[in-house]
Amino acid sequence: MAVFGWTRDRKPAPEPEADFGFAGLTNPAALLDAINKAVPRYLALADDGKLIHPACKRKPADAGCDLRTIWEHTRLEAVRYVAMVPRQEPALLVDPSRQAEMIDAFLRQRPHDNTVIDFTGTAIEDYGIAIYAALNWLNHCGALAGADPRKFSGTLRSFRKVMVVAQQWWALEGATERCAQMLQAGEPPPLTLLLLWAECTNLGKEIALASAPASSDGTAQSAREPDELPRG
Repeated sequence: MAVFGWTRDRKPAPEPEADFGFAGLTNPAALLDAINKAVPRYLALADDGKLIHPACKRKPADAGCDLRTIWEHTRLEAVRYVAMVPRQEPALLVDPSRQAEMIDAFLRQRPHDNTVIDFTGTAIEDYGIAIYAALNWLNHCGALAGADPRKFSGTLRSFRKVMVVAQQWWALEGATERCAQMLQAGEPPPLTLLLLWAECTNLGKEIALASAPASSDGTAQSAREPDELPRG
């Protein structure tokens, strides 16, 4: 943690098995695979009492209470809903040829405000349900952490606007080719998984900044700027 310069004091570190390390993953299929593997591990650690869940409620004496870990675990708590979809069709989330279909289905779906959900058994519908649940979870954690409510105002509405822009992008001629070029250049195209991941990353940072315990010198980690958090 010291390499990022976030804290000068020594915080209780999470157990090695709780460090999921998504940083550096740019391939969307590899990212989805990593999420699907990390979710059951994380939930098992929480069920065993090794990690406080949700991460935003951790105290200074708890494992994984540092800024980076709260951020990463909050993001994982949100995207877990995608991993929970019972009949997975990964292509709907990461395959350029399926994005118009997935985004159209998402935008037709009625938003919900639940964090406890029932799936239908149809992947394209269940991914939409899961995406809304992920955003609702972030809203819930933002309230628990006391984050700036302006950062979370209209979360569902804002994400739907992002998806509308993505829908327009995929409707343009040559979108699939541009997607391949962007991935090769290390740039994120508007694939459904990457759009959700970016939203969870940004809102997870706000939650972590608001909830991270104070350091030993009395300086609240929540006072640090979001740009001090890593990218990934």
